[in-house]
Amino acid sequence: MSEATEDVNRRMLRARDAMDRDYALPLDVPALARIAHVSPAHFARTFRDTFGETPHRYLQRRRVERAMRLLRETTVSVTDICFRVGFGSPGTFSRTFSAIVGRSPRQYRRAAVAANVPTCFTMAWVRPGNTEPPNTAVSEKFPPAPDR
Repeated sequence: MSEATEDVNRRMLRARDAMDRDYALPLDVPALARIAHVSPAHFARTFRDTFGETPHRYLQRRRVERAMRLLRETTVSVTDICFRVGFGSPGTFSRTFSAIVGRSPRQYRRAAVAANVPTCFTMAWVRPGNTEPPNTAVSEKFPPAPDR
């Protein structure tokens, strides 16, 4: 790899790291281009060539990923999450979230809460060849402890 290519990659990584770190801030292509020390047009074109998606789409995806975590792990309202991760309006947030995830933020939260079962219980059930419910399989493998 040539020095010029390495320099371009470093500049793009610097901008991508800024998006990962400051995803909730209002970042636009000119601001990101300044971080990478290139023109906005060159930045947009090079970022897409380097990472396979536009800077705007990358930033939206990162924001949605952060929102998914907040929806799973907190009881903060969807509207508050929308603003916390950097979206300007609940409508844009919901539309973007649905386009990326395939369901609305509220549907995602309901499904995540319903699926909030410890993996140690679900893994016993989904092992190939295991047709018995988890509690039966565990009780046969591990008999009750003797009384002392």
